Amino acid sequence: MSQLQPVSTPRGTAVPPVTREAIAAARRIVLKVGTGVVTHGDGTIALSRLFRVVESASRLRREGREVLIVTSGAVGLGRVALQLPEPPETAELKQTCAAIGQSRLMELYQQGFARLGVTCAQILITWTDFDDRVRYLNLHETLQSLFRLGVVPVVNENDAISLNDRVYRGTGKRPIFDDNDRLGALVASELAADLIVLLTDVPGVMTADPRRDPEASLVGRIDRPDEHGLDVDGRSVLGRGGMASKLEAARVASRGGCHTVIASGVDPGALDRVLAGEEEGTWIPPRAALSSRSRWIAYCSHPRGTLVLAEGGTERLRGGESLRAADVVRAEGAFRRGDVVEVRALDGPLVGRGVVALDSRLVLQAISHKAGAGVEIVGREHLILKET
Repeated sequence: MSQLQPVSTPRGTAVPPVTREAIAAARRIVLKVGTGVVTHGDGTIALSRLFRVVESASRLRREGREVLIVTSGAVGLGRVALQLPEPPETAELKQTCAAIGQSRLMELYQQGFARLGVTCAQILITWTDFDDRVRYLNLHETLQSLFRLGVVPVVNENDAISLNDRVYRGTGKRPIFDDNDRLGALVASELAADLIVLLTDVPGVMTADPRRDPEASLVGRIDRPDEHGLDVDGRSVLGRGGMASKLEAARVASRGGCHTVIASGVDPGALDRVLAGEEEGTWIPPRAALSSRSRWIAYCSHPRGTLVLAEGGTERLRGGESLRAADVVRAEGAFRRGDVVEVRALDGPLVGRGVVALDSRLVLQAISHKAGAGVEIVGREHLILKET
């Protein structure tokens, strides 16, 4: 997956060295359950695996910890209900399967939690819930309220109406999230969670694809998920994600100050070993954390335009300067004051994202006249630079 999510280095707070003991002490935890965990290869539900996750989440609640589940599986359950011989390929059929399967999936979670005396709640999310700052904050308040009441939120993308491959078809734009791995990371970041566990059908990140290389071995720790250099391009047969998407999700979560562990949701004891801080799965420690608003700018908003920097502009921004008209050679797209835009180098690479202080019309005027060279387009406090 392309590394296009800008982050900030100058304004972050350094995170001291940590060990897996911090995982065992996590108070707010996100469990992301992949399609390959909650369903079998034919799309039928893997009840024992799903209920193991429910049992672990219920135990965390009894310990006084806060836990949220991001789940996949609705499309697979819908496929089984419709007796489709193959996974759906078109957006329309995926949406149909999701509409049928979502209630069935949630019913299983409700039954499991109810038997253990825990209340759960369904939260269906679309990309617009992150893109719109007000809805983003409303989501935050709802989740906080559920935590205060001891409820376990069960989150899924609302695939019945918002499949990103349909929404973005032909636009050339990248969705805010295009699988539940990234959705889980965004939720974890939005909540300032201590830990996210990405449960999959393999033990963790391997040195190579074990389907092609029998000598592949588990990688216990990755400090820079964007520089792992591993053969992790394979995608799940049933789900939309793959190991590359999990590492991208880990990168997002780490910039929110959140530990990430990629581990097996098929091995019966793996999750509990992860939560106990044992050497299980692949651990990605947190890095310097961005503020809540900076995380929204960097990861959750959808850019409305692009500012292309003049030669030397990148160096000025990395030196701590605001973005001024003299630094811009071209403005693309129609945007308004307060919108998020991408900032790119003259030769194309992403430099960062920022909140513009001017409408696109005024930006074009400023960069086309020498008198406007000093006009501030993005203030330094509203500019998040891509990590180098």
